[in-house]
Amino acid sequence: MSIITFTAVRAPQSKGHLVACFAASGDEISKIATIERITRNEQGRLSGFQRPQIATHIQEIKEYLNREDAVLPNPIVIAFTENVTIEEFSEEIVRIKINTKNGPPGLVVDGQQRLSALNLLGNKKDFKIFVSALVCKNDAELRQQFVLINNTRPLPKSLIYELLPSVEGLPHRFSSRSLAADLTSRLNYDEKSSLKGMIKQHTNPSGIISDTAIQKVIINSLNDGILREFAADPDGQEKSFRIISEYYKACQLVFKESWANHKPKTSRLVHGAGIIAMGYIMEMLAINQGLRTWEEFQRGLAPMVGKTAWTNGIWEFASDDIRPWNSIQNTPNDILTLTHFLMRIMKESIRATNTA
Repeated sequence: MSIITFTAVRAPQSKGHLVACFAASGDEISKIATIERITRNEQGRLSGFQRPQIATHIQEIKEYLNREDAVLPNPIVIAFTENVTIEEFSEEIVRIKINTKNGPPGLVVDGQQRLSALNLLGNKKDFKIFVSALVCKNDAELRQQFVLINNTRPLPKSLIYELLPSVEGLPHRFSSRSLAADLTSRLNYDEKSSLKGMIKQHTNPSGIISDTAIQKVIINSLNDGILREFAADPDGQEKSFRIISEYYKACQLVFKESWANHKPKTSRLVHGAGIIAMGYIMEMLAINQGLRTWEEFQRGLAPMVGKTAWTNGIWEFASDDIRPWNSIQNTPNDILTLTHFLMRIMKESIRATNTA
């Protein structure tokens, strides 16, 4: 049977949307909706928007639902964009008809783990849960609702940030983060990027460099750096992508032994603190010296060689602040301390050159 019908209670909200609630079993929900997990294709194009399943948490929910006294008042939120018709009985009571001829038309916006646990019960338990159904105008609006609904819940921020470039109509506070997330994803997937495949995202869990660290570099530059200067250019986004890629290519070459085959635990260069601190050095070289290519950046970074402790040794930040190489943590104070140390090396080199 391709038409599944539910009697639902409608909540008067937006005039342009239907928001209604009904009860359904796990089997019924599986027929009308799917969990579309976030992924990317070979070209780096984003699809889906759900976080990966958390097996331990799902098992805990399943074990609880197997109890005779189990209750689950929190609803599953499902969004539809098509194959749904509404019959009104009254202002608050409606009949929802869902056409499943071409597969489940709905997408789970919230509650994927609860639904996964419910499906694991199979026919062992006659257990129904509430479903909050939302009929959206299109896929773009559906993604918008996903971000807005989940941003106040304990959802990984990196997942929210990765989705931002594909969502419109969000609060202003997301704007710079959206630009940074978009550029970060391109740096991670563009064949021309020196950081291709190196950035850890939900769609690339094998990456070694924190996506939030790269985004921080970009946001700092957008606020008061070279990327802000590029913003007014017609090809500003392309210039922004190119200069970051060129700069970190130079970092990989200048500090080859501290970059290649390393992870944040074994090298502070690819650690969040190192990535962000080196971002400020990019600003110094790009703005003060006008450097743009990896060859220029490679020469610009040369004064640091032999004066850092990315993978071993000690950091001599001051006479009363000497630390082991791996003591640097991803905290504002440590990032600031490391940044000042690296900038001091660069300024001393510039002064020495000018007085020679």
